[in-house]
Amino acid sequence: MKEKKRIVIKVGTSTLTYENGKLNIRHLEKLCKVISDLQNQGNEMVLVSSGALGVGMGKLGMRTRPSETNKKQAVAAVGQCELMFMYDKLFGEYNNIVAQILLTKYAVETPEKAETIHNAFISLIDMGIIPVVNENDSVATDEIEGNNFGDNDQLSAIVATLISADKLIILTDIDGLYDKNPALFSDAKKINTVELITDEIKKMAGGRGSNRGTGGMTTKVLAAEIATKEGIDVQIISGENPELIYDIFDEKPIGTLFLGKVKDNDSN
Repeated sequence: MKEKKRIVIKVGTSTLTYENGKLNIRHLEKLCKVISDLQNQGNEMVLVSSGALGVGMGKLGMRTRPSETNKKQAVAAVGQCELMFMYDKLFGEYNNIVAQILLTKYAVETPEKAETIHNAFISLIDMGIIPVVNENDSVATDEIEGNNFGDNDQLSAIVATLISADKLIILTDIDGLYDKNPALFSDAKKINTVELITDEIKKMAGGRGSNRGTGGMTTKVLAAEIATKEGIDVQIISGENPELIYDIFDEKPIGTLFLGKVKDNDSN
């Protein structure tokens, strides 16, 4: 990790917002600062950001997620505007330019479409621009209903695969994968390294995420399964302090590391 790398960072709604839906400015500012610093070092950074629905709820003063799909779409549209405004402002303070990419599962459903998306990413990266990716919740209802990319966790793995990333880092509200729910069991133990994602590992992941998001550890393990099959290491860490990302680059043990499989170069 000390070498210059192409890195995808995924940040969840629980990291970006408070329980009331308002932006967690401290987390957001630190995240943008760290990513900007790593970009300035010569790394190629891509940010996959959840939060549109959560931020929209906060801006509109809503305490709970709306139940109607059309209202979720409307709230997400408001939130996406606010979210990108903040990213543009904060990254701009560190002289980095961002570009918004909104995707749906249909954008990558064929090799031809996937190639088009790949080319867009590579062009931005080559220009030194940081892509900020989210699912297009205002027109695609799958993600806000929790049955598409899984709160952007799976989307981040797909993006990492599309651009042949060296690593995917997922920031969440827990500091890694535990053998059982640490909120319920005091003797729960964190799994530091996962060499192979088995059914047992999947069972450890448990249920869904917070009121403001649609994901949970289950979707993160599924994302890790997608990326590691393509030889991409995936690391799940706490989003409480985005500066912990530096520890990954300094090769310190942190969170849970899912090792990418060594790809078979055999043409058969």
